[in-house]
Amino acid sequence: MPPQVKFQAALEAVKGEKSLVEIARIYNVHPNTIVKWKAELMEKGATLFSNETQEKELEKKIRDLEQLIGKKEVEIALLKNWNVRFA
Repeated sequence: MPPQVKFQAALEAVKGEKSLVEIARIYNVHPNTIVKWKAELMEKGATLFSNETQEKELEKKIRDLEQLIGKKEVEIALLKNWNVRFA
């Protein structure tokens, strides 16, 4: 199920205007699934407004890309060395 649909269902559960059974019937899922989505929204909702979380994600991406660049530099050096030997 798309994240937007899960969010909408969880938001409806938080609002409390409809019962869990009604919401589950609308989205064609089990009521326990709605409870799970609601709990996840309540637990992780605050991180949506946290710059710290976004910073950490970007820092991790930078580290991953730096590692990839390092590996590619080693591969290039090995290939250059290999070409010199067998050229």
